[in-house]
This record gives sequence, structure tokens and C-alpha cells, in this order.
Amino acid sequence: MSAPGPGACDACLRRAWLIGSLCERIDRVAAERRSEVPRALLALGDEELAGAVGGARAMPILEHARGRDATRLREAVRGSHCWACCRHDPRFPPQLLQLADPPATLFGRGDPSLLDALGGGTAAATIVGARRPSAYGREMAESLARRLAGCGVIVVSGMAFGIDSCAHAGALAAGGATVAVLGGGADSPTPRGKARLYEQLVGSGLVLSELPPGTDPRPWTFPARNRIMAALAGMTIVVEARVRSGSRITAEMAIELGRDVGAVPGEVGNPSAAGTNTLLREGAHVVRDAEDVLDSMLGVAGVPAREALDEPGLAGALTPAQSAALES
Repeated sequence: MSAPGPGACDACLRRAWLIGSLCERIDRVAAERRSEVPRALLALGDEELAGAVGGARAMPILEHARGRDATRLREAVRGSHCWACCRHDPRFPPQLLQLADPPATLFGRGDPSLLDALGGGTAAATIVGARRPSAYGREMAESLARRLAGCGVIVVSGMAFGIDSCAHAGALAAGGATVAVLGGGADSPTPRGKARLYEQLVGSGLVLSELPPGTDPRPWTFPARNRIMAALAGMTIVVEARVRSGSRITAEMAIELGRDVGAVPGEVGNPSAAGTNTLLREGAHVVRDAEDVLDSMLGVAGVPAREALDEPGLAGALTPAQSAALES
């Protein structure tokens, strides 16, 4: 008998739909204040959240959310070919609970066993970068992801144009595991121009979102989803990025969580590499190739990955997944 699928409790489903119904209002508040408002709002309870963005409509919004029929919400999830997993389900990735504003529910399409892998200690790396990268950036993102996925590392990204899509493509080419966290509902591609990649991910990987199916992306939902990407992985790698960018936000979130951050060195003076070079100056790990990532993530302190298992006592200290990665 196959293992039961992920599930979500009534309260967490209602919470997710409350956030989905408030997307436009949260967007307006974020645009007015231009700060970390979305994350602060997502950390509030239902009543406080409705009051913060609902104005005079706060109580009707809250009453509507609390009165939603959970059975119909589950039917809506199934009707969109998705599944739901809340923080009370044992398959919910425990590392997301380290966030001050963890998602109440994850909606997904694809292979839910990857949730078990993420929560069970399988190494994961988030790869992010510019939406309009150079040819060098594209090649680096794809080759890094291909090698890491081939070594058993789960590659996490956001399915955006540019570096994100190259990372997913590299992992898929290696036949490895890859997870996309979307800024809209998990039932459709974000952006729309990545429909083919989305179908590949649904068929061979995993697509996740904290927003209910049918929710359109908003400007605030992208930095919000970045916190999930940062939390899921042991290391966030920035391939190409400007000083002010979503990739930089993801790296900062990873640092807040105590995760490692790596950056691919770029050409000095090139604005597209200014963000990565700044991260390196601030202490990020230098990422020249996948071996640098494996060395940093597996804690072999500069020992070449291919030689790491020869170190006395090291092999016994690694998990099976880490040993498999080093032996590849």
C-alpha cells in the first residue's frame, strides 16, 4: 500500500485562503510603505492580519475566512490537480518552521516524496540570480545544478526567467531532484512563459507555493516566496545579481536563518555581477564549481570532495546522502 499523501488541517487551509484573498490589499500596503511589510504581516495572526490590511472591511473579511467550508477548500485543491500540506502534517519540511513567518500551508504539484527528502536531511541548495543573465551566468547556473543534482543534492529555485530556469533545467538534465517555489498558485506556471518548464517540473520534480490554487502573483509575493527558498536549503548560491535584487534578498534571508551563502565571482565593473562580488566581499563562500558547494555544505574544510572519504573518520560521520554525493 502506498504512503498517504500530504494533508492540511481545516485551520491552515482557511489561513492560506485568507492570505490569498488579501493579496491585493497586502500589495497596496507594501507599495505604500516600501519595507519588510509583507513578512511582518505574514507573521501576524488572522485577526491582526485582517485588521492591518482590511480597514473597514476587516471583520467581514475575517468572518468570511473563518466560515469557509474546509471540505470545499479541499475539493478546490484536488480540482486544480494540487495537494496541500500544512505545518501539522509530518511531511511538512521542519526547516520552514525556523521562519518567523512560516507558511501555514504548502500547495504542491509533482512528487510529494521530495517533501520527505527535504525534511529527512537530504542536502538541498538554492540557486538564484538575474532574470537577464549573461551567457556565462546561464552556463554556470546550469552546470552547477547539473553536477549538484547528479550528486544527490536537491536543487531549489523559483522558476523565474534567467538563472532560476537554467538551474532547474540543469537538474532535470541530470535526472536529479529539483523544487520550484512559485510567486503565484502552484496550479499554473509563474511566469506564464515557462509553461514547458513547469510541466517538466510537475512530471519529474516538485512545484510549491504557499498561496492557494488560482492566486495570481503580486509584486510582494516574490520576495515572500524567497524566504521559503532560503529556508529549504542548507546553502543559497547567487550566480549573477545586481546590488539591489531579489537574489540579494534571498541571500540575506538565508543569512538571517544561519544558512550558508555562496556566490559565483563575476567581472569587476559589470553591474550584473556587482551583487555577487559584494556578497563575496562580505564573506560569502566563493563558488567556482559544484565541488566548492559540496565542500562548503558537507563541511570538509577545503578537502577536495573526491578525496574527502579518505580522511580518517570522516566517512562514518556523514549521512548516507552525503556519502553518496561525495562518492559521485
